[in-house]
Order: sequence, then structure tokens, then C-alpha cells
Amino acid sequence: MTAIFPCLRGRHPNTYYRFMTRIIAGAAGGTVLRASHSGTRPTSDRVREALFSALESAFEFAGARVLDLYAGSGALGFEALSRGAESLTLVERSGSVCRIARSNIAVLRPAIGEDAPVTVVEASVRSWLGTAGGEFDLVFMDPPYELSNADCEADLALLAPRLSEGALLVVERAARSGDLALPAGLKLWRRRDYGDTALHFLEPAALPE
Repeated sequence: MTAIFPCLRGRHPNTYYRFMTRIIAGAAGGTVLRASHSGTRPTSDRVREALFSALESAFEFAGARVLDLYAGSGALGFEALSRGAESLTLVERSGSVCRIARSNIAVLRPAIGEDAPVTVVEASVRSWLGTAGGEFDLVFMDPPYELSNADCEADLALLAPRLSEGALLVVERAARSGDLALPAGLKLWRRRDYGDTALHFLEPAALPE
């Protein structure tokens, strides 16, 4: 996301919000979200718009169970929720960033409804995936670019069993990181590069017998 507003003092002591962005479309279209100015690497507006443009032609948001890993302030997951997703789980290890995500939920409630299931999990992605249950139809995975491909691939191996039939998984990486060695149960649908950013669109694959 792009810094489009000056730095603002947040509600919590010593917390500052440098970045703000807007939901692009759907029930909450135009709603302004907050994001932390440190410890996260928000997806740029250009990449986010390209991502959801691609998803609009290939995925049915209505009723989808969405998972946002390395969620930051939750902009990707909230965009899917605005477009009709049934539920959203955000996983983020930073407590201060989780507080920002929860404040964004409060801002979105008038548009998405008071009963829409939205869960913010304060945990590392690896530890959460090791114990998580249930299935998801759409997953966003936007780890720090410094996370190695090997670590990213280990996350994917834990995630693969949590995908429903027909699910889509979008992994955002630095274009220079190269291709991912996908674990059993996942295959590449397409890759799209936007400057320094690469989006890997993955889908479930049949396991060998």
C-alpha cells in the first residue's frame, strides 16, 4: 500500500501510523484502513489492484473462507471480505500490528455487518499452521521478502492440507527470489511480476498414489 497520508499519532502510546490505504471495491469500498509504519511490508496499491483484478475473473468471493498469513494490518483479507467472503482469519505475530488490524475491523463493521466472522490470531505463521484445523478457499501469504524460499516452502507444506478443493493461494515474493519449489499437494497456476514484486498463484494438486 502507498503512503498517501502524513504520519498520524495512533491511539496507543508510542504507536504511529504512517500508511493508510482504502478498500478498492465491494461493500466497504472506499473505507480507509490503517497500517503500521514499521515491521511490515504492505502490498502496494498497484499490486493489490492487479491481484484482485486477476481474482475477479477466476474466483468466486461469495461464501469463501479466507486466510491471510503474515497479515499485517489485514488489507488483503479485508478486501476479500468486502467483496463477499464469508469469513476471514488473519495471522500476524506482532501484537502492535494485531491491534491495528482489530481497529480496522471496527471501522469495517458497518459495511460488512456485525456478525461477519473475523478472527485475528497473534502468532507466528509456522506455529499456527502446525496446529490449525479447518479448510480455506482463498489464502493470501505475504511474508517478509527476507524470509528465505526454504522457509516459505516449509510454510506451504504445512498449509497445503488446509486448502479446500478448488482453493486458490496467492504468495507475494520479491521477483528476484525466483521460483518456489512447491511441496506435494500444490501446483503453480500462474505467476505475474509487477516491478520488484512477483505474485505466485497456486492451487491444490492431486497427491501421487
